[in-house]
Amino acid sequence: MSPTSTPGEIDIRDDRERGRLSARMGGPDGELVGHIQYFVLEEPERALVAVHTIVEREYEGRGIAGSLTRELYAIAAREAVHVVPLCPFAVRWAARHPGEAPTVSDTLRRAAEQALASDPGKW
Repeated sequence: MSPTSTPGEIDIRDDRERGRLSARMGGPDGELVGHIQYFVLEEPERALVAVHTIVEREYEGRGIAGSLTRELYAIAAREAVHVVPLCPFAVRWAARHPGEAPTVSDTLRRAAEQALASDPGKW
């Protein structure tokens, strides 16, 4: 897992094996306040596919979902892969942040949708 700190004492960690980018309040051992569920698509090219974003109700409106989404795009950039946002929040975030969220081809989006449909456990 790789840590990233964000403003407000939120610690973001990537658990690639579980396909989860988690946000904890107060450091790595703090309370889980949100996460993005994602999977790694291998074909037609490698990509991180965001399928669900959750922030605990009492932490909504603090920018946690945005911080998680921004970090997923940052991870993808470091790995030179795309993010395919299928999660409604990630889709809206990407539309509002085109400089940080490169668009993906329809082919890649369809492949991600098909991978998710064929294995709902990815969600």
